Amino acid sequence: MTSERLRGVGGHLLLAITAVLCVFPIYWLFATSLRRPEDVTDLTPIPWPISVANYGDAAGEVDILRLIGNTFFVAALSATGQLLIALLASYAFAMYTFRFRNALYLAFAGTWLVPFQVTMLPNYVLLARLGLIDTLIGVVLPTLCSALAVLLLRQHLAGFPKELVAAAKIDGRSSWSILWTVVVPNLRPALAALGILLFINAWNEYFWPAVVLRQSNDVLQLGLRSFMGTEGDQWGPMMAVAGLACLPVLIMYLLLQRHIVDAFVRSGLK
Repeated sequence: MTSERLRGVGGHLLLAITAVLCVFPIYWLFATSLRRPEDVTDLTPIPWPISVANYGDAAGEVDILRLIGNTFFVAALSATGQLLIALLASYAFAMYTFRFRNALYLAFAGTWLVPFQVTMLPNYVLLARLGLIDTLIGVVLPTLCSALAVLLLRQHLAGFPKELVAAAKIDGRSSWSILWTVVVPNLRPALAALGILLFINAWNEYFWPAVVLRQSNDVLQLGLRSFMGTEGDQWGPMMAVAGLACLPVLIMYLLLQRHIVDAFVRSGLK
């Protein structure tokens, strides 16, 4: 066997081991949720006999459908807002020439490097003054602008054929019309991939909803706290709710992962 073939086999073996290590915690989560309540701490790799009692206990403790609906509302609204603002900002940075454009773009991109903990307190104070604490809108509002989304879309728009834009201007179209009738249709794969990433990120968010929703567990991630108490944690129902929280984004990613990878490759970000 040649050295190149050995390197290829070694690389695939390393990838396979890494994949198993990444997938195993997810498998164990679902395996634990499918054990009988009395066997929830069992360490056998395959749950048997399989039981859905933990899902029934979880449904009796929290309103799972309401939590899923609230989480979907927050994630969808946050992802849509970020996508729209990023589209408008990246279009301006890529297509217009104005004074201090590069400086403004660098300043905007620099906000990506600012830790969330730095802006958390000002955002919280603002929401408190607006009366939006303990509301889903309060969770969404500070997340509507994403520097990462602007960076990604600007990379795509920087390579967009300027001839198409120039031809549309000669045809008498306004900048707003050019954006929605010329640019967006050609940018649809990138927008779809970025929208998926933003949705998954918003769906998985825990810390900021925990800060805003002080008195309630209105999203799935916070609903897990219902199974933690001073008398002990209810691991079976907790794993059941955690599995339900993971399932939508897992399915979405498995179905659309090609678009996500393609978006990063085409944007030049490795």
